[in-house]
Amino acid sequence: MKLHFCFLAALLLLLRLPRGGDSAPPPFSCDSADPETKSFRFCQKSLPIAQRARDLVSRLTLDEKISQLVDSSAAIPRLGIPAYQWWSEALHGVSGYGRGVSYGGAISGATSFPQVILAASTFDSRLWYRIGQAIGREARGMYNEGQVQGMTFWTPNINIFRDPRWGRGQETPGEDPTVAAKYAVAHVRGFQGDKYEGGQNGHLLASACCKHFTAYDLDNWKNANRMDFDAKVTQQDLADTYQPPFKSCVQEAKASGIMCAYNSVNGVPNCADRNLLTKTARGQWGFHGYIVSDCDAVATIYEKHKYVRNPEDAVALALNAGMDVNCGTYLKKYTKSAIQQKKVLESQVNRALNNLFEIRMRLGLFEGTPSRSLYGSIGRADVCSQAHQDLALEAARNGIVLLKNDAKLLPLSKSKTRSLAVVGHNANNPYVLRGDYDGPPCKNVDVVTALKGYVHNTLFVQGCSNADCATASTSSAVAAAKEMDYVVLVMGLDQDQEKEDHDRVELGLPGLQQSLITAVAAAAKKPVVLVLICGGPVDVGFAKNDPKIGSILWAGYPGEAGGAALSQIIFGEHNPGGKLPMTWYPKDFINVPMTDMRMRPDLKSGYPGRTYRFYRGPKVFEFGHGLSYTTYSYVFKQSTPNTIKLNHLTGAFRAMDESLSSNASSVRALSVSKIGAGNCERLKFSTRVGVENTGSMAGRHAVLLFARHERMGEGRPVKQLVGFESVSLDPTQRDEIEFVLNPCEHLATAKIDGSVVIEEGYRYLVVEDKEFLINIVL
Repeated sequence: MKLHFCFLAALLLLLRLPRGGDSAPPPFSCDSADPETKSFRFCQKSLPIAQRARDLVSRLTLDEKISQLVDSSAAIPRLGIPAYQWWSEALHGVSGYGRGVSYGGAISGATSFPQVILAASTFDSRLWYRIGQAIGREARGMYNEGQVQGMTFWTPNINIFRDPRWGRGQETPGEDPTVAAKYAVAHVRGFQGDKYEGGQNGHLLASACCKHFTAYDLDNWKNANRMDFDAKVTQQDLADTYQPPFKSCVQEAKASGIMCAYNSVNGVPNCADRNLLTKTARGQWGFHGYIVSDCDAVATIYEKHKYVRNPEDAVALALNAGMDVNCGTYLKKYTKSAIQQKKVLESQVNRALNNLFEIRMRLGLFEGTPSRSLYGSIGRADVCSQAHQDLALEAARNGIVLLKNDAKLLPLSKSKTRSLAVVGHNANNPYVLRGDYDGPPCKNVDVVTALKGYVHNTLFVQGCSNADCATASTSSAVAAAKEMDYVVLVMGLDQDQEKEDHDRVELGLPGLQQSLITAVAAAAKKPVVLVLICGGPVDVGFAKNDPKIGSILWAGYPGEAGGAALSQIIFGEHNPGGKLPMTWYPKDFINVPMTDMRMRPDLKSGYPGRTYRFYRGPKVFEFGHGLSYTTYSYVFKQSTPNTIKLNHLTGAFRAMDESLSSNASSVRALSVSKIGAGNCERLKFSTRVGVENTGSMAGRHAVLLFARHERMGEGRPVKQLVGFESVSLDPTQRDEIEFVLNPCEHLATAKIDGSVVIEEGYRYLVVEDKEFLINIVL
């Protein structure tokens, strides 16, 4: 009888597995057609998920348990549990990366949204939420159609874009921790099926995983490699730069997954750091979900970092630190021997498996036929839907940044532009628009094809064969520029220049690109338009200062709708309103070692610091820079308080830190931890900013609110973004934006030891050229 049941369970599993291009049912457990499952408590939906997961784990043999600790988890036929793929990707659309997604069936593409760095330049958290929501629905639709074997997606990447050479900076929301944190919250809530405001009910549309925890922002630069890199990070920088996005991802977004990174931090590999994974993430922040290693990051503890003496020690460290699943094979190979050698207890394996099966249950994968589940109605029609494709176009249009527009060269007139020359290797390449961690898009339209829709007489010259531009057909490009009324150059980088495991060593345009651009601009009848397709910043100071280059547009990697978005902006059907989410540095910034993790400058050694918050050197373009076809004015409303009194917090006041440093000009300050969460909540106040469109064209743009300390130096930021809001205004229209500020977060300062304090004295709230002075009284 037992043999008959095992055979029947295995047969049912085989029947449910997708085959080739078939739209087979997705893998699931607790099939109502299998009478044996009724006796399994883990299949009883009325029970709490934690109880169901414990019941399941209690039924497993040690070998079965170990088979579940890796990203390709084995089937357990005797319990009706199919194989599961933990590794799926969906950074800016359901991706072909990873093992969990297949495009070999009825669904051959998914909506390709702009790469994250361009979406970030909208500074529009509601847009980020809608994108996350759309990707989550498409992922669920592909699962219901049998083309996804795992609903755990290792996205988003919320590391800080600390250095402009980082190949994966394109995947991130930029260099500011506030932006990265808010992006994480909005995107994860949308992706997991939560409301924009939060309030998750436990069920998951799809599972998000915030990565890479922590201080990971170097892949492969000169002789430094992420696999064994030891990031030397101060407690001060951890407190106000590297950790805040992950804290928000856990506490506000309620992400169901975290990925620990390859690198070490201050000598300890991230995936072996119990203080990081268990004490901080689970203990201090209250994380409830699973923790996965980056792929082979457990192996690197032994093989690359040389942190332990053998593989069993690496496995034991990772499990004891609080990691749950290994992308790789180390836990499959060495967990049993580690247990036998008494380096790790089986109870740690049970703990990990409880976390893993709870996630699969929250995804509804243990509730029988998926078509009858909460998200069972989502299907093929939800993938590449017109609404999602429209959203991709909206995101690309709102993200593209107008860096320069001398003499209002743009927009070009649709009626008066009789001929157009399009030059550049990125103009006729739809693939380059996608960026990395992409999947096959719903449609492919390159830039030159989109522009031809506006000007029939369009002449295309490639100029360079690729981004390397080792050779250039300059004479052909110059001839086209002389012949046609206007010229659009579509230049920049591609995935051969910047991507995972490949950081740049230069910040200029590669090869002969600059000389080609300059020659074409000099030959053209009118100033030219330069479009830059790239994730990381490039030094285009030559173009910024060349009067023959009238306009510069940065388009990031704009996704499947990038060609249409650019053409609509160039010909005035859309008013650009994006703003840079990262600083554009000059070429000589490459003299700063990428391995130096310090955010704050060191004036004695000449170290300039990093990002707009601390960098003290020259810039090509600043964080937050972005022009429009219209103009805006701003005013602080009188309702904003000009004094914040903290002297009534007597309990915290007694614990006042009398100085922040040994400097003679000591500053009194209150410890945020001693003020307490309740008091911090009561200290919140609103500042209202009036915005008016004073130009002649409707537009959407982001209003960025910064705070600046009256005192400079001693590790304080030059300024700090404390709020942002995207607003759409018709000509002469006015609006009022409310920013709710928490002094414990927005007006606080991190000390050298990593503690956070509120200092007495003045702060300036800043929007563009307007300032509002606030006095903090202790």
